Amino acid sequence: MANHYFSEQPETKSERKTIKEVIRGKSYHFHVDRGVFSKGGLDFGSRLLIEAFELPLVEGPLADVGCGWGPIGLTVASTHPNTQIYMVDINERSVQLAKENATLNRVPNVTVKQNNLLDGFGDHFFSAVLTNPPIRAGKDVIFSIYEQAKRMLKINGDIWVVIQKKQGAASTLKKLEELGFEVKLEVKSKGYFVFRGKNN
Repeated sequence: MANHYFSEQPETKSERKTIKEVIRGKSYHFHVDRGVFSKGGLDFGSRLLIEAFELPLVEGPLADVGCGWGPIGLTVASTHPNTQIYMVDINERSVQLAKENATLNRVPNVTVKQNNLLDGFGDHFFSAVLTNPPIRAGKDVIFSIYEQAKRMLKINGDIWVVIQKKQGAASTLKKLEELGFEVKLEVKSKGYFVFRGKNN
């Protein structure tokens, strides 16, 4: 597991590069590296999630769980400069990249920290939780994100999840509904599903 993107300290040799991405009509530059998720650039699922996302009805900070090098949290924060976003990842290389990318793109309204999912955050703290979950980490880890989100979201807050059909979209939908979320399929494209679950 040492070389997976959900390892705390990737053993894969660093091989950094800087990429340019145009997201929701705005240009960004990002540092990426080996040993992190989607090292070659913005993946299709994350882009789909970013483009679908809408702020919830309730105010409050957002969370980007499993932030990687930062594309989801940083672009959402850039689009919504008055909203605070907490970006967390277990992978220290991802966290370092996300911090540098926040500076590189002049996005001040983010807090990036190395963290195991949402451990340590208080109940009813977030207005929205966004995640492109770490599929390779296994179903228990993925479901833990949903369970933590249920506790930590404010009433009328939203969880946003992007997941491929072949990687567990059906089980994600079932789990979110079992937890009591009012789930809507916001977007479906090329085998990817973007779910929004409202915390009633």
